[in-house]
Amino acid sequence: MIPVTSFAGRTVAVFGLGGSGLASCRALVAGGARVIAWDDSAGRVTDAASAGFATADLRGIDWTDVAALLLAPGVPLTHPAPHWSVLAARAANVEVIGDIELFCRERARHAPDAPFVAITGTNGKSTTTALIAHLMRHAGHDVQMGGNIGTAILSLAPPRRGRVHVVEMSSYQIDLCPSLAPSVGILLNISEDHIDRHGTLSHYAAVKERLIAGVQDNGAAIVGVDDDFAQAIADRAEQAGRPVVRVSVRRPLSDGIYVDHETVVRASGGTRTEVARIGGIGSLRGLHNAQNAACATATALALGVEAVTIQAGLRSFPGLAHRMEQIGRQANVLFINDSKGTNADATARALASLDDIFWIAGGKAKSGGIASLTEYFPRIRKVYLIGEAAPEFARTLNETVPHVVSGTLEAAVEEAARDASASGLAAPVVLLSPACASFDQFRNFEVRGARFRELVEALPGIAPV
Repeated sequence: MIPVTSFAGRTVAVFGLGGSGLASCRALVAGGARVIAWDDSAGRVTDAASAGFATADLRGIDWTDVAALLLAPGVPLTHPAPHWSVLAARAANVEVIGDIELFCRERARHAPDAPFVAITGTNGKSTTTALIAHLMRHAGHDVQMGGNIGTAILSLAPPRRGRVHVVEMSSYQIDLCPSLAPSVGILLNISEDHIDRHGTLSHYAAVKERLIAGVQDNGAAIVGVDDDFAQAIADRAEQAGRPVVRVSVRRPLSDGIYVDHETVVRASGGTRTEVARIGGIGSLRGLHNAQNAACATATALALGVEAVTIQAGLRSFPGLAHRMEQIGRQANVLFINDSKGTNADATARALASLDDIFWIAGGKAKSGGIASLTEYFPRIRKVYLIGEAAPEFARTLNETVPHVVSGTLEAAVEEAARDASASGLAAPVVLLSPACASFDQFRNFEVRGARFRELVEALPGIAPV
């Protein structure tokens, strides 16, 4: 745990008492702060009270005694409207911050030179975060990994010289972190997502840009420049004097890191050096993972890791659960869990890396549905639709791709396994990549992916990959 000493002797209101909220309460109290905890869920308030924290409805407290509102990232800050707790704090001129802001303040107070790697982007954040942590551990470093990837940041060991914190950050978390100043900041890409929480794509991109703009002067801003928004952000960061490392998987660069025929290349001062080969690494299959690997490689280089160590680390990376996770084989049929493919752009990356796909898709649809995926339809043998999005997706597929409305994940796995096995194809793939949120049938994408794994492992003749 990281005791939060920056609020010692002062009162902090905490709204949102999920995992990160309770971790924040513990860290604040450990650092000497007084906490008032609340949530719109009565059950969570009861859990906080049972854990020994003071609870009170923030609508009725005296805000003049409150130093800050610690807001959970899932609670609306701006769009579609600020949460009532945010309005109450602002009316009293109380700052609204998140748990990663508390981490940043503790690092600045106690270990400003401690390596802090922050990763954001629309897609690939979790894989890149896990890969960077893996590479740094493989190089012998003390590594703490957390943030949006699942472990509350204040549950980690405290910052200190030589200890590397690798932190995945969503746009919501960046919005709540005004003093964000990583030693290495990574922006992978930007595409349309979370517009319901940011209003416009431009505002969403501007929030992401803050991570790059805040990189320390002696650090590195690593930016994937294969989309227009990220390219413009890299240009602005460079103009502002930030040390920018550009990354591309679509074209060679005269200065930066790029991927050429499954080889990660570093270009600098007119010279080009092969750093690592990613071909044949199953956990890094596809163009999207090439970008993840290139950005992770750029990070490791910025932190002083040698190329030979990076290569060995890439080859030993086991992959990330629910992101192109190879579950097993039934004879020649490969089953892949890509439950983290919660939007069309993420699913596009999965479809682009495979052929002869028996695709399980659907859930709670996001803006645009799967209309943007038509270029990948020739790779798909059949689609098995589940959840609320099934009728909409069926209209998009129309007569272009064979499909069936399976309704549930259980039915879809059974039907897809049967059809793939009977297809006569050399290497068919049953792919769960829903292009949807999970919230119509599952609590989150992890639960959805875990259920897929259970169903696949229960099939006769399944062998682990």
